[in-house]
Amino acid sequence: MSGDARKAAEGLSYLSGFGNEHSSEAVPGALPEGRNSPQRAPLGLYAEQLSGTAFTEPRAQNRRSWLYRIRPSAAHPAFTRTGNGTVRTAPFTETVPDPNRLRWDPLPEPPEGTDFLAGLWTLGGNGDAAQRTGMAVHLYHATADMRRVFGDADGELLIVPERGGLLLRTEFGLLHAEPGHIALVPRGVRFRVELLDGTARGYVCENYGAPFRLPDLGPIGANGLANPRDFRAPVAAYEDVEGPVEVAHKYCGNLWRATYDHSPLDVVAWHGNHVPYVYDLRRFNVIGTISYDHPDPSIFTVLTSPSDTPGLAGVDFVVFAPRWLVGEDTFRPPYFHRNVMSEYMGLIEGAYDAKTAGEGGFVPGGGSLHTMMSAHGPDRETFDRASAADLRPQRIDDGLAFMFETRWPVILTPQAAGAPHRQQGYDDVWRGLQRHFRPLH
Repeated sequence: MSGDARKAAEGLSYLSGFGNEHSSEAVPGALPEGRNSPQRAPLGLYAEQLSGTAFTEPRAQNRRSWLYRIRPSAAHPAFTRTGNGTVRTAPFTETVPDPNRLRWDPLPEPPEGTDFLAGLWTLGGNGDAAQRTGMAVHLYHATADMRRVFGDADGELLIVPERGGLLLRTEFGLLHAEPGHIALVPRGVRFRVELLDGTARGYVCENYGAPFRLPDLGPIGANGLANPRDFRAPVAAYEDVEGPVEVAHKYCGNLWRATYDHSPLDVVAWHGNHVPYVYDLRRFNVIGTISYDHPDPSIFTVLTSPSDTPGLAGVDFVVFAPRWLVGEDTFRPPYFHRNVMSEYMGLIEGAYDAKTAGEGGFVPGGGSLHTMMSAHGPDRETFDRASAADLRPQRIDDGLAFMFETRWPVILTPQAAGAPHRQQGYDDVWRGLQRHFRPLH
């Protein structure tokens, strides 16, 4: 199937812009004119609204789309419980919150035939999915295309591929995501994942809270960071499939399933702003110092899910993209730090400038967790090297790292706490930081 998926992924066209009121039709005349729900929708389709926010939320935050589909979503049998596999959901109460700094190697190889949903493995999270607060950190490792369709009522899914390209067939159309891209599937949108390279591995942030949006730019001005036009939404594409199709549904932490007599990816036309999208992280317009000091990592925020406290995010998605370092008389890697926020960091490719790479280090597909107020910063080798470096302009283009940063502690799942691929002795990377204090008198 990977050859067919690759062919479908190549040459896809997209709609441009973040948060735009897009519209698209796979068949001319499928979108009604002048109204959303006419007495008889065009071409014998059904009109259906999908709301990602409450009807009465402020216009600037409201998310909804109108879908014109072959059958309404209501035309399905009852869902029945199925196993959750390695997927877990907030509230996370099975382990004691761990204040230690933690790091993991990449997920081990999964069995053959593992699709994206079966390959989801939850590391931890916070909040309460039923209260629509908090987030979860998942990883995935898949070896097979999805034959079923999946939808998540608990939150939106921010997918960060690290190995292997993905073709996402969604209700709105097709998205192509390679390592170095992100793909976002909004709450409730159904989709299927096909693998472009036979296997795929990466990270997922499940955001239970307010939908991700672009951060305000403040004194930066009108431009910079992630530019809205670089976010790409799909054009309408539909499946007209009659016959049994398994649909998996995540609701309040549990997986449910039903067998439809048709594909639910049957949307012929749509319009609105509750839509999936992809974004190329290398298009991020990095803002940094041109004088001295390392900027706070918040300046690298791509997307934010705001909370009820201004400036305090339920979760931020931050990228450490290729950039120049030019700070004068400056320790250029990230500084030593304790933070009221919790930070899960992953690596897509190359190396991160504050961590030693290689076996037993911070490697692509692995991750580290520095939860609330845990002291962290560059390891000893990095500190020694950066403290003695010649401070000429330095280009960082051999690594692509990211961070899920959240307002609450990240509580581990038992499978993450006891995982064989959890690195033991992570604290040792700071061992040997020597005393350099020399009093003047």
